[in-house]
Amino acid sequence: MQDLAITLVQPNQLWEDVRGNLDNYERLLTNENQSNLIVLPELFQTSFTMNTLLAEQMSGNSIQWLLQLSKQKSAAIYTSLIIEENGAFYNRGVFVQPNGLIECYDKRKTFGLAKEGDHFTSGNAEQIVNYKGWKLQLQICYDLRFPELVRNRISDSGEAAYDVILYVANWPEKRSNHWKSLLNARAIENQSFVIGVNRIGIDGNKHSYSGDSCLTDALGTTTGLSPNKEQVKTVVIKHRELAEIREMLPFLKDR
Repeated sequence: MQDLAITLVQPNQLWEDVRGNLDNYERLLTNENQSNLIVLPELFQTSFTMNTLLAEQMSGNSIQWLLQLSKQKSAAIYTSLIIEENGAFYNRGVFVQPNGLIECYDKRKTFGLAKEGDHFTSGNAEQIVNYKGWKLQLQICYDLRFPELVRNRISDSGEAAYDVILYVANWPEKRSNHWKSLLNARAIENQSFVIGVNRIGIDGNKHSYSGDSCLTDALGTTTGLSPNKEQVKTVVIKHRELAEIREMLPFLKDR
């Protein structure tokens, strides 16, 4: 199985400014041409707003922009945005591939403190994407607080359900210690790589964000981006290293 190059994009998101955010991603990714997977924060082109007037269809301009960028960079993209479907609104994760395939994950745990559930319909299904031989578990922000959503397991064939968890977020700075601790816990307890991508800056509700985007391996070793700084960083994960950890410490089999 090939190594996977994952690009973490930690931007200062603009409040409800779709065009401004898309332009900023294009600037940040100008020189990024070696990635297999690009990860952008939650509600990537609006910031974490409850304004459903900004919702789009799956055929809308933002999805078309993601498809074009994916094809241009020859890389998959994972992020979330507000999608309207059959009269309901979703904080929808989209995993976009260069061949035009889109796989979706609707955020299952809406954020009670922000009354997200008053505006968005919760998802009810897990989504694991198979990409370049890797199995990727899709998650969004507040999902991180609920370990039962991503409980890894060994199939009858002896393989783990997934290899990587992808969290995209707008996670406030005042709870950054929770963010870092929970990402670390999810990686260790599920013997998987964990990618957490968060924004920086101040949103329209005056909440401050420090980013703290990172990669954590199955032993809890973390490679992080600089806090409070717009940054793009590409990290490479190796399936061989993950397999060695699972063989050395067969915790998943004991579950």
